[in-house]
Amino acid sequence: MTISRTKKLAGVAAAAGIALALAGCGAAPETEEGTTAPEAGSDFLPCLISDEGGWNDRSFNQSAKEGMDRALEELDVDGIELESTTPNDYAPNLETLVSEGCTFIVSVGFNLSAATVESALANPDVDYAIIDDYADNDFDGTTDAPNIKPLVFNTAEAAYLGGYASAAWSAQSGVNKVGTFGGMQIPSVAVFMDGFQLGVEKYNEDMGGAVEVFGWDIATQEGAFTGGFAANDTAKQTAQGILDQGVDVLLPVGGPIYVSAAAAISEGSNEVAMLGVDSDLVVADESVADITLVSIMKAIDVAVYDATIAAASGEFDVAPYVGTLENEGVKLSSFHDFESQLPDGLLDELTALQEQIISGDIVVESPNSP
Repeated sequence: MTISRTKKLAGVAAAAGIALALAGCGAAPETEEGTTAPEAGSDFLPCLISDEGGWNDRSFNQSAKEGMDRALEELDVDGIELESTTPNDYAPNLETLVSEGCTFIVSVGFNLSAATVESALANPDVDYAIIDDYADNDFDGTTDAPNIKPLVFNTAEAAYLGGYASAAWSAQSGVNKVGTFGGMQIPSVAVFMDGFQLGVEKYNEDMGGAVEVFGWDIATQEGAFTGGFAANDTAKQTAQGILDQGVDVLLPVGGPIYVSAAAAISEGSNEVAMLGVDSDLVVADESVADITLVSIMKAIDVAVYDATIAAASGEFDVAPYVGTLENEGVKLSSFHDFESQLPDGLLDELTALQEQIISGDIVVESPNSP
């Protein structure tokens, strides 16, 4: 494991525009960018623990760290950020954070759920938050510890727009085939794939298209997965298996596995565009900017920032936060250099679809949505 104490880290990538309030089922105080953050108590020690993907995953771990770093900077407090390298690190790392005196702990990812619940039950005076999970391991509909705040995202809504855009791109090229694959088959991964397929189906319905989806079937909940989030030969082979179907758009869902997807694309003879997840991949990793059509984003950084500010001010509550298109907890990134190559009218179509989802005229029904 890697443990680091941080204070007022400079150069942190802040969220675009104002900081988003934790709206939805529960809310944290809204803090406009440029305003003064509340003073933290002298004993306030915010802490963050990654999953095995690590801080440099260009995805949800990195985004969570950026949110925590921004909070530390504005609060002018020390914090501890502890990087896990294997699943076996989760429980010991949480024990370490408690022993270090952490008063607020954020766990990054579904895979830390069981260890986070165990730690929270053993330490009722510590506030916890967990990303991408309700911490409901007995599936009774309630969080398993009374001091955990779930930070979850209805990513299917943004992925719906990404799927629609991917279908339009592939239809324009005449290929009419798109694909996706994931890391582990868990709800926070499959929800991207659900929305992606539904968006493709919407394009076919509206435009009389015939774009096929490879790598996922929302009806059976079966598809292509690597079994983990590492950028390795398994991930590359899984990506290649989808590329072999002749797709010209590929959505890899699961942190660093996009690196393996990009490698498989670069070795192929066909032009293939890729989608990013969680963060704006063009910004996070310029090396893949030339093949990244668009990214399906979650405002993890903002959720972590706002929850930390709330905990520091004594206004922390455990009501779940659900990121949606409406509260900008999920969204599509810019199309960057691809924008000038998009099919005519696509941006207007995406805007209209987003408005219909926000209004409730379109309900994106994913079995993996929070």
